[in-house]
Amino acid sequence: MSRQPKYRQVADALRREIADGTWSPGSRLPSESELSTRFDASRNTVRSGLSQLVSEGLITSSQGLGYEVRSHEVFKLNASRFENLSFPQTGDAYSTDVAAAGRRPSQTFRVEMRPAAEDVAERLAVDAGATTVLRFCHRFVDDVPWSTQATYYPEWLADEAPRLTEPGDIAEGTTRYLAGHGIEQIGYFDEISTRMPTPEESRLLEIGAGIPVLLWMRTGYSDERPIRCTVTTFRGDLNRMNYEIGDLSARSENEPQ
Repeated sequence: MSRQPKYRQVADALRREIADGTWSPGSRLPSESELSTRFDASRNTVRSGLSQLVSEGLITSSQGLGYEVRSHEVFKLNASRFENLSFPQTGDAYSTDVAAAGRRPSQTFRVEMRPAAEDVAERLAVDAGATTVLRFCHRFVDDVPWSTQATYYPEWLADEAPRLTEPGDIAEGTTRYLAGHGIEQIGYFDEISTRMPTPEESRLLEIGAGIPVLLWMRTGYSDERPIRCTVTTFRGDLNRMNYEIGDLSARSENEPQ
């Protein structure tokens, strides 16, 4: 006999069935009453088990409609090709990658002058509190919140590349725009971490309790100094990042992309 609390037994059984396809994305689970009979448990116990799956982002709950298995179409981002000037693009790197995957990109922008926090200042080699240009994007894939991206540029760049301070998209992407002004990014340093979302991130990315965010911080360099620090916050349940490094000619076509 399992020593797990009954509600966890309910959650574990349904989680396995979701994983093996018994309940496919978009399908509705049996009612609380039906699950109570199946698991020989009270409705409160079943409800606690279902709430566990809601917190994990596996199912959603709608008043009067019961519980539905969430669609989890993971987006795969090739981080080593992202913003590569030698890689063919249609628009910026984000739009190019999403469209190439057969999906629909959309995003909103805001631009503001912002004092540099200590971690950003350190990466941009400026004093903490120094003025930076912040370009903030809220990005979607097929109308589903995908990520937020905050890119900080040192103030000196605004004089040499004035479109950085203009609201709205830079169609070719800022990396290409800067290269066109003689400020070419020749290298970058990536830092990747995970944590639980802030309330604001949960709101913007529409993620429930129990789902972490993936943080990708990229510092870009010209041949002389840092030129930007980008912090991208991804939904942890809908994204996977990969890198291609070195000669991959021996890689099988059947391996995960």
